Amino acid sequence: MFDQKLRTAMTKNNSLLCVGLDADFDKLPEHLKQVENPLFEFNKAIIDATADLVCVYKPNSAFYEALGVDGIKQLKLTADYLHDTYPDIPIILDAKRADIGNTNNGYVEFTFDYLGMDAITLHPYLGKEALDPFLSRADKGSIILCRTSNPGAGEFQDLTIDGTPLYQHVARAVSDTWNGNNNCLLVVGATYPDEMKRIRSSVGDMTFLVPGIGAQGGDLAEVMAAGIDSQNQGVIISSSRGIIYASSGEDFAHAARAEAQALKDAINSYR
Repeated sequence: MFDQKLRTAMTKNNSLLCVGLDADFDKLPEHLKQVENPLFEFNKAIIDATADLVCVYKPNSAFYEALGVDGIKQLKLTADYLHDTYPDIPIILDAKRADIGNTNNGYVEFTFDYLGMDAITLHPYLGKEALDPFLSRADKGSIILCRTSNPGAGEFQDLTIDGTPLYQHVARAVSDTWNGNNNCLLVVGATYPDEMKRIRSSVGDMTFLVPGIGAQGGDLAEVMAAGIDSQNQGVIISSSRGIIYASSGEDFAHAARAEAQALKDAINSYR
């Protein structure tokens, strides 16, 4: 089960930190741009430098899809390396997929069976019926967008239905009816701690994937106060650019470790 694997990693590494493996070729250190599989080599170095500091890794598929077949190959190399070398650490594919059920079968096979990912981010807009191919994979995590961190999130997510914002309807539906296999999580942005607190009160100990700390301006203290669950876990604090691009030189992995250590320690100071 994904949630069990995740919580085991949280406990083993005493960490609620997620490092986003958003390897952008244009931002790689110059010395890596000349090697074979540069995105994978970059990821491998970041992983080796931070594996004892994290509870999960999260590549965003867009950076790999942008390179076509070669990018997908390097995404799979990354997932295979993690599973072979650090099998206790889960990996989330940040792909935000959603479609009708038959099409989702293809996404499920690609994400879970070909790439070997442990979880994926998903849109809720098409409803439970459409997402059943994901939800029915009891061993894999379905991470549903609920209250996202971007500035325009409220355009639809704050619309009220029977006096309740749409994001709360999503949270309750996922918690009450979608989570039959105990494999659902919610994306709740760090930039909206008040909304996070309301969601936490509605869904119990369901885990939140929390983007928005750092470059997007989320406040860590507010997030931890709003989001932590009854087991002193329940949040995955995700950071990408602030860690993996801490240095553009040959010391990039060492610099990434230092940033990851600092953020992990800051997170734990509020637990």
